[in-house]
Amino acid sequence: MAFSRDSSRQDGNRSGRYGNRYDNRSGSRPDDRRDNKRRMIYHRRKICRFCADSGLLIDYKDSKSLRMFTTERGKIIPRRISGNCAKHQRILTVAIKRARNIALLPFTTSIVR
Repeated sequence: MAFSRDSSRQDGNRSGRYGNRYDNRSGSRPDDRRDNKRRMIYHRRKICRFCADSGLLIDYKDSKSLRMFTTERGKIIPRRISGNCAKHQRILTVAIKRARNIALLPFTTSIVR
């Protein structure tokens, strides 16, 4: 063939983009998902620090503690990263937005190019 990019494909060897991944002759994918579940590493669930320590309060005037839940760019860190429960994440979000409105926290950072 004049337009063939890979000479090995002319021989019937299918080691192209996907390799021999689906070459099991039955027409279906190999059941690798079952093996992947066994190999998955168990990550311990983060606990909400406000639920664990009832002495901690979320206050919009405490900008030092609110900065722990924002990124360097000023974005609010999501629940799956911070480990907060849904109840305290909602309260925390309102507190951060209030602190932004009265200029205790910045909305964004000034990035100099």
